[in-house]
Amino acid sequence: MNIQINTGHNIQGNEVLIDKFSSTIKSALSRISEHITSVEVHLKDEDGEKNGKNDKRCMIEARLKGRQPIGVTDNAETLNEALDGAIDKLINMIESILGRQRDQRNNKTNQTESEM
Repeated sequence: MNIQINTGHNIQGNEVLIDKFSSTIKSALSRISEHITSVEVHLKDEDGEKNGKNDKRCMIEARLKGRQPIGVTDNAETLNEALDGAIDKLINMIESILGRQRDQRNNKTNQTESEM
């Protein structure tokens, strides 16, 4: 799984931040990583130098094998909180997609068996 992290001009995209966030993403998605080819993260401070409430935004786009890319966004007071929120949303979305896919396969298998 390839991970790319992009930062807005108001966020220092230093190696420490990128390594920490990459590690957090890998760990959180490890259970479903075989279904993911790449993850692209966009971090932004929407209010710039002003201190606003929930002004940190994390947008994650994940590419699943054999599927269209999916994206989620979360806003929070800190980048860490925004990342965690976006990861939670992404995991829920991927698990939902994989669950539907599994259900469709099971329904096809059950229909084929009942026709025999």
